[in-house]
Amino acid sequence: MPEEQMATPGGQPSATPAPAPPAARPLDQIDRTILRLLRTDGRASIRSVAEQVHVSRANAYARINRLLDDGVIRGFSALVDQERAGQGASAYITLKIVQNSWRTVRKQLTTLPGAAHIALVSGDFDVLLLVHTKDNRELRELVLTRIQSIPEVLSTRTLLVFEETDLGVEEG
Repeated sequence: MPEEQMATPGGQPSATPAPAPPAARPLDQIDRTILRLLRTDGRASIRSVAEQVHVSRANAYARINRLLDDGVIRGFSALVDQERAGQGASAYITLKIVQNSWRTVRKQLTTLPGAAHIALVSGDFDVLLLVHTKDNRELRELVLTRIQSIPEVLSTRTLLVFEETDLGVEEG
């Protein structure tokens, strides 16, 4: 990571992440402020972060590296306008799955085109999946052909996204 610029590409967690160990030490207010600043602008320079939290550049650099080493910061990524990227249809898909099949289902869902977020949840369904597709026809094909053909998937429900807002992120 360059000292002055935080423009680290990628940063996506692996498809089968290992359980994250707890942070090596508790976060203080400066760490929390650094996280807020980087969540707002992942490309913020070390100099800018240091000035805003009132610490030296060396201190800011060391703190960010510790947050990375401890797994608190998992990576950096771009905020994408899905519609402008040719993905005009977005949906949350809820899935009921066979008990104890989470790892198998997650592995298959990570290979789906347009899968953006997968979560094991509690409640009336087991999995919440966010997908982005070119259009509704592609979305229908994804749900009816790809997802519902997974043997461990018992049922699905598709919730179309009409508009979305990412919180804590400064666009532009």
